[in-house]
Amino acid sequence: MAEQVRIHEVGPRDGLQNEKAVIPVADKVALIDLLSASGLRDIEVGSFVSPKWVPQMADTDRVLAAMTPVEGVRYAVLVPNMRGWEGFVAARVPGVMYEVAVFISASEGFSQSNLNCSIAESVERLTPVVRAAEDAGVPVRGYVSCVTDCPFAGPVAPAAVARATEMLLAVAPMQVSLGDTIGKGTSETVARMLEAVLDVAPATGLAGHFHDTGGQALANVETALEMGLRDFDSAVGGLGGCPYAPGAPGNVATEAVLERVHALGFETGVDGDVIAKAATLARGMR
Repeated sequence: MAEQVRIHEVGPRDGLQNEKAVIPVADKVALIDLLSASGLRDIEVGSFVSPKWVPQMADTDRVLAAMTPVEGVRYAVLVPNMRGWEGFVAARVPGVMYEVAVFISASEGFSQSNLNCSIAESVERLTPVVRAAEDAGVPVRGYVSCVTDCPFAGPVAPAAVARATEMLLAVAPMQVSLGDTIGKGTSETVARMLEAVLDVAPATGLAGHFHDTGGQALANVETALEMGLRDFDSAVGGLGGCPYAPGAPGNVATEAVLERVHALGFETGVDGDVIAKAATLARGMR
């Protein structure tokens, strides 16, 4: 049997959070429900963050209430602090399989600009969320941003990414998604970064999260595959970007990742025809 690659769809959250126009809840739910029918097992659907800073995610509670969950699909939400955790607890629907995502940066410059704190302080802030999730039996996934380049501090040393990964794993066991936030990574810089990170975490515990700013995302996916990674984040229709990272216009498109990994002989269990329909729907939200 062919090896499996697991796709983590981030379009409804990481994709839509950067859109300027207000997107109706019904449109978000329509996208999530279509993605749920595609064979995807992981879909990031929103975040519980300050509506002042990320207004597109202010209605995540309404999205959770309106969407139609599919058995076997895990729905992820970004929860940066305990206020966000309380919002998630109030909004979650019994019987639905959820996952909580927490994040830090590998760059002190990005951490200060984005979170107004050091990397170490950001870990302290998310630790209570992880403990609460553990107590509630909710799985946790970690994100490390700026794994090759930072929009404020330039190139990021691979050792810094390894340290950030270690800091997350010291809080609790979790999968760590490694994000090339502004899409400047190349096969060479991604390989050097992964060499360092693989010294502190197994490939099975890592995921690649590539933006396609420089047109290198698919090449970076291939590099990560060669180094043993089998989990990748992507956004249907190439939606997204980071509102706090200048020059990060979009994630690698789910349909492009599917085409590439299938061509390389991997299986995903995802229906490309359904994803194509979702991509058309997603592009219409821009």
